[in-house]
Amino acid sequence: MRTGSQVIPVYQPHIGDTEKRYVSEAVESTWVSSKGAFLERFEREFPAYLGVSQGVATCNGTVSLHLVLEALGLGEGDEVIVPTLTYVASVNAIAYTRATPVFVDSEPDYWQIDPRRIEAAITPRTKAIEVVHLYGHPCDMDPILGIAKTHGIPVIEDAAEAHGATYLGRKVGGLGTAASFSFFGNKVITTGEGGMVVTDDIALADRCRHLRGQGVSPTRTYWHDVLGYNYRMTNLAAALGVAQLERIDDVLTKKRQIANWYRERLQGLQGLQFQAEAPWASAVWWMVSIIVAPELRDPLMDFLRESEIDSRPFFHPAHTLPMYEAAASFPVAERLGAGGVNLPSYPDLSEAQVDEVCAAIRRFLGA
Repeated sequence: MRTGSQVIPVYQPHIGDTEKRYVSEAVESTWVSSKGAFLERFEREFPAYLGVSQGVATCNGTVSLHLVLEALGLGEGDEVIVPTLTYVASVNAIAYTRATPVFVDSEPDYWQIDPRRIEAAITPRTKAIEVVHLYGHPCDMDPILGIAKTHGIPVIEDAAEAHGATYLGRKVGGLGTAASFSFFGNKVITTGEGGMVVTDDIALADRCRHLRGQGVSPTRTYWHDVLGYNYRMTNLAAALGVAQLERIDDVLTKKRQIANWYRERLQGLQGLQFQAEAPWASAVWWMVSIIVAPELRDPLMDFLRESEIDSRPFFHPAHTLPMYEAAASFPVAERLGAGGVNLPSYPDLSEAQVDEVCAAIRRFLGA
């Protein structure tokens, strides 16, 4: 049992003086809803950070995915290829359009969608490939983009967990046709709740904006010419996001240091696997994650909890969930989902706290 009085959380945001000042400025401006200077800044500055021209801010990451899929014209009878090992929102956004998710297994080292399995999943009804940069590590994009180009289909990046991650030196979010980011409280940067569609396709961005604001005409007041949604971000949330973006590089440096501390202390333990980092990638280690034997996963998490250390299991592969249940087997995703543990990974985590977490894991494993 820890001697401290507070549980080590798996994640918590760092909110500093700049965040408080910008939010206060937004409140004092009285522009607190879906227009305002901070919203304009965030929609300009976040895509610029990624090297992308267009940003469409939304109220959360799930609706960002839905928005871009709707803007692409997805509908009933269409299919979208997606990894089964992902947070359910990646798949739900497809279902919202009435398209059908077609699941693909992961590769075992980096835990991303396996490009070698995508080709076999394509049918005449395939209208998009949705990749997920899981736990902050990029997918192997060049072969995926090559397959998509051959078949003339768009690639959507779910980059909810990967702000600042790079593939061959290019930031994720600017690699496919469009991308979706989340700014939930446990993400690399946060707006509390929030999301954004980013793209270099101006026409696609304009369709997203049109759908985001209840389908209102840009030229005629209160004239709604399509079925739209209320998916807008507030200026208050954007104020928080602008402040967070100003120090994202410092956050990413700290998160890499945290990941290195864990590796130094746990590397080589029998029966424990880390997420590898590909030579073509720079991961952001949104979560420092380990794999243990499935029969040890829940007991390990219970032991950590008794030691006043929070943790989280991996996502259940989507094909095992009741609304998407499939008879097909995806052995890599199933193994990872059954044995995965996310360790405390928040930016303010200290080296001493990492020592505590690693000591508890070693005690549990008898090392």
